[in-house]
Amino acid sequence: MGTGAVWSRAHESLASFLHFVNFVMRNRRALVGFVITSFFLFMAAIGPLVVPLDLSSNYSERFQLPSLKHPLGTDWIGRDILQQLVHGSRDCIVTALLTGIFAVGIAVVVGILAGFVGGWVDVVLMRLIDVLLTIPQFPIMMVFAAVFRVKDPISIGAILAMWMWAGLARAIRAQILVLREREFIEAAQVLRLGTWHILFHELMPNVMSYIVLNFVRIVRGGLTASVGLMFLGLIPYSPTNWGVMLNMAVFQSGAIYIMPGGLPYLLVPMGAIILFQYGALCLAYGLEEWFNPRLRAHE
Repeated sequence: MGTGAVWSRAHESLASFLHFVNFVMRNRRALVGFVITSFFLFMAAIGPLVVPLDLSSNYSERFQLPSLKHPLGTDWIGRDILQQLVHGSRDCIVTALLTGIFAVGIAVVVGILAGFVGGWVDVVLMRLIDVLLTIPQFPIMMVFAAVFRVKDPISIGAILAMWMWAGLARAIRAQILVLREREFIEAAQVLRLGTWHILFHELMPNVMSYIVLNFVRIVRGGLTASVGLMFLGLIPYSPTNWGVMLNMAVFQSGAIYIMPGGLPYLLVPMGAIILFQYGALCLAYGLEEWFNPRLRAHE
């Protein structure tokens, strides 16, 4: 590839990015989703480096309401809730992102193999997907988490991804089957451009929008599932994890019965989970409108 072609592609990428930024600024739902998700990503990446964490107990300050010293109050042994929220965000967000990366990676490989190769490969992979879609997901996640006692985000993300890729793989296969019959694919095959060229230069660009959109949705589901496993106490994890905070507030510390002092310990992690879910949902809707402009006419 010559220098001119490289500069041309760079210019096209920059133009597309600026066009996307302009769309986000004009679309209220996309802007809200982008701001909220960016806030949580920034908090997960930078927050623990800026906000110190002190997990030592101080019973004289247990279940304090928000104040200048403790902006979000304190928990059942006097620890600052804001510190726990910030440091727990890294565990939760990283686990959710890894779930999305693993699930999308498996779905892309399986979907393309089933749709492009076909034959017995397609039959075997589709039967596997049928089985995975039939099995109830969350109970199986609970069993795996309890049996293997995973403790790190990579292992948790891998377990969650094992049960989240099947639906996306089936959808990618369906799109590949449609694209495979298009004229530009037949022309590429006639010109003998090679399988890898057809996959990465002809097929992938046409399904990338669907992959990006579903990545956001899987990340959203991954956070819900991981926090749910933590809340049920099935994974021995950091005490700052949002699910562990909810578990302590509801089952262990009695915060749910101590009002109003125990209320922040319950509402803060719950509010963070709900806000992230809402932001990811708005971002997904915004991306869907970006990739499919016809949806904007119905706003």
